[in-house]
Amino acid sequence: MAAAQMLEGRVAIVTGGGGEIGSAIARRFATEGAAVLVADISADKAAATVSAIESNGGNAHPLALDVTRAEQCEQAVAEAVERFGKLTTLANVAATVTPQGTVETLSYDDWRSAFNVNLDGMFWMCKFAVPEMRKAGGGAIVNIASSHGHIGMPRRPAYCSSKAAVLQFTKCLAIDFGADNIRANSISPGAIDTLRAALQRFKSREEANATKGPAYLVGRTGKTEEIAAGAAFLASEEAAFMTGTDMLIDGGYMAFKGTTTNPV
Repeated sequence: MAAAQMLEGRVAIVTGGGGEIGSAIARRFATEGAAVLVADISADKAAATVSAIESNGGNAHPLALDVTRAEQCEQAVAEAVERFGKLTTLANVAATVTPQGTVETLSYDDWRSAFNVNLDGMFWMCKFAVPEMRKAGGGAIVNIASSHGHIGMPRRPAYCSSKAAVLQFTKCLAIDFGADNIRANSISPGAIDTLRAALQRFKSREEANATKGPAYLVGRTGKTEEIAAGAAFLASEEAAFMTGTDMLIDGGYMAFKGTTTNPV
C-alpha cells in the first residue's frame, strides 16, 4: 500500500515560489499531494517551479505576484480558489534583503523595503486568504521568519526587525483565527545553502558554506529541502496541535549563538 500523502486534497499558495526556498516548499507540497499556486515576482521563476512539479506528476499553476501590491495578493487568492476550488494552505516565503548598514547609514527606502515585502506582504496575503480558509473549514499558514528575528546582527537592523515582527504577527494570527480551525506557525531558518544568501557576502556558495558551516552544531549550512520538510509538516495534520509557535531549523545555532568557545 502506498504511503499516505500529508497534504492530500489541500490547495496551497506559496509566495516567493520561484526562489530557492520557496521552490523547495512548493515542490514538497505538491509531492505531498497538494495542488499549488506558485506565486513569484518573477513569472519565469514561478513557471520553472511549476515545470519541475508537473514533471514529477504534481498539480501546480504559476502566477506573477508582487506581494507589496494588495490588489495582486487579492487576485492570487481568487486565482487559487477559481482554479483549484478552495484554499487551505498558505506559505508566505517572499522576502527581500536590504543592504547592510546601521540606522545612520541606511536610507529610509531601504528600511521600508524590508517591511513592505517581509511583513506587509504577509499581511496582505493573510488578509485575503483567511476568509477562503474559513470557507474551506480551516487551514494552515506557514510564515518564513529567520533566526535573525530572534537575535540582533550587526548592520542588519531592517532585516532583523522585519523578521522579528513576523514572529509576533504569526502569534496574533493563531490567536485571532484559532476558533476558525486556522493554524499559524512560523519557521526560522539558519544559514541555508542558497545562491542568493551566498552572494550577499561571499564570492561563491562554496566559500559561504566553508565559512558559515563551522558556526553550526551540525557543522554545515542547511538545505532548502530541510526547510521544505518543516513547512510540509506544519501545514499537515501531523502538526494539528501546533499553532502560534516558531520552528527553528537552524542546525543548533540558536542553542549556543554560533560559538562553543569563550562564551560571553
